[in-house]
Amino acid sequence: MPFHLHLDENDLLRCRFALSPLWETQAAVRTLLRPQRHGYHRPWLRRIEAAASGLDLRPLWSLMTDGGHNPDFLCPPPPRPNVTFADEIEAVRATAPELVAEDLALTLADQPGALDSAAGRALLADPARALRELADLLEEAWRTLVEPDWSRLRALLEADIAYHSRRLAEVGFARLLGELSPQLTWTDSTLTLVGMRGRHSRVLGGQGLVLIPSVFAWPDVVSGYEPPWPPAVIYPARGIGSLWTEPGGTTPDALARLLGRTRADVLCALDEPAGTSALAHRLRLAPSSVSEHLSVLRAAGLLTSRRYGHQVLYERTPLGIALAVPE
Repeated sequence: MPFHLHLDENDLLRCRFALSPLWETQAAVRTLLRPQRHGYHRPWLRRIEAAASGLDLRPLWSLMTDGGHNPDFLCPPPPRPNVTFADEIEAVRATAPELVAEDLALTLADQPGALDSAAGRALLADPARALRELADLLEEAWRTLVEPDWSRLRALLEADIAYHSRRLAEVGFARLLGELSPQLTWTDSTLTLVGMRGRHSRVLGGQGLVLIPSVFAWPDVVSGYEPPWPPAVIYPARGIGSLWTEPGGTTPDALARLLGRTRADVLCALDEPAGTSALAHRLRLAPSSVSEHLSVLRAAGLLTSRRYGHQVLYERTPLGIALAVPE
């Protein structure tokens, strides 16, 4: 059944983008639970297999139901566009035990027999302890699964937000939603998530909506946060097809002779907007070297740049595109 979010004028004024390292962490845990659904992430799955084998993720997996409620307190929408994992996990640990108990009860109710099971009764009998143990496990998963690649993931997520913020200014909210995902439609002030199994519709009531790109959500769009959590929609970020691709073999020889091999590699690596650190990681170069090449390419009119959050994102100009992607 489709899931409906009803927005009024105040909600539209309060719509914003944000990224969430905590969301990516729990989504990475879910990816390990169902690896067959995530072909784009096979290189990552192979690389982290040994490290992941040392984690006991079963307590989190037991709460990740398909088609039912999942605990909102484990990944609440971020309050600001750029938050750290430390900020988010601290907010999780501060959740009131009564809210944890309510959230866990909703999740267990969607699993036949879970409420009356020994594990279910233990969770509900001591929600404060359950919160501590689940938060500790999420923190361990962050350090093991996500933090080593966070600079790469963050660069892609920030590039997605920069792109869609520009598209919002160009085409408006209704058309933007369809570009975020074909599962999203907008009719008569109602945002419909087609194909999502949700409990009911939700009237936002002026709270606004947080739009969160995700690397590990693909191909799904996720919503359904219950009060008191603010409403959010998590959608697949652009560019994940090349996220784990290693550099090499994509720079035309003629362009390398014209610009020099390394500078041409930098230009060709900008299929999506990216910052200096992400490019340095992708091309296995020193950030200082990449920064110098970016400055030269920008001065030559092949790149443009804009600041987003803590970093500067670069993207190719029409001339840069013509050189890097010849017909």
